[in-house]
Amino acid sequence: MFLITGAKGQLGHCLRDILPAEKCIFTDVTELDITSEQAVFAFGKKHLLTAIINCAAYTNVDKAESEPVLARKINVDGPANLAKLAAHLDIPFVHISTDYVFDGSTNTPLSETAPVRPLGVYGQTKYEGEQAVLQYAKTAVILRSAWLYSQYGKNFVKTMLKLGTEKENLGVVCDQVGTPTYAPHLAQTIVHILPQIKTGTRSIYHFTDEGVCSWYDLAWYALNRAGSKCRVEPILSCEYPTPAKRPAFSVLNKAAIKKDFGVNISHWTKGVDECLTKLS
Repeated sequence: MFLITGAKGQLGHCLRDILPAEKCIFTDVTELDITSEQAVFAFGKKHLLTAIINCAAYTNVDKAESEPVLARKINVDGPANLAKLAAHLDIPFVHISTDYVFDGSTNTPLSETAPVRPLGVYGQTKYEGEQAVLQYAKTAVILRSAWLYSQYGKNFVKTMLKLGTEKENLGVVCDQVGTPTYAPHLAQTIVHILPQIKTGTRSIYHFTDEGVCSWYDLAWYALNRAGSKCRVEPILSCEYPTPAKRPAFSVLNKAAIKKDFGVNISHWTKGVDECLTKLS
């Protein structure tokens, strides 16, 4: 049985869509508190697990600045406990991380070995979570992704579409550059690589959709394709201050995951088109 944590989030929903229900146990905090090592090991004793996919995370980037203890419990202690269980059971562990482990000071796509310098609590706790997985797991793949959106839950694309029905003009930052990731594409990639993970290896890989854009470009494209009359205007980050600082450039280099696992990656515009179809 595959254990999928954070099953009520975007990625968890997308994995539920493509994985056979009879082979999976989907949990969220009400079914399994991953921050409790005792609860995690008790759960492991009750079920015959063959892999763990951790989609659970504290993802509110701004709120994390005022809730660092909670963010660290979920983003560091949780992965550590799951990695320990995976090692105890000798099964593979897939953990999801983020582009926010980088400071955005470069202007070329970031490889897995690029220097890590988080700008805020969210990025710092996600980095510490990566380190915990590498320390405790026997067999693990950490997937750093970015700008996740889907038809499920709250995300940037859905927010822009909603605002596009309420406003005539919308200002969106144009000086933060990265790559959107359609959550179903990430889910498909996890399912694709899971059987290929070599026992005894612990690695970090980057996965997003292809291409490069700013938040402004993403909003403009989504609203334009949706037929919105809302005018999208580019603004600078300094015009939209937030509690947490974001990396200015966080495009991820995906050469390694393509080479090692034969992953085919779609352009980000295809993901937006697919999402709009689901939402229509």
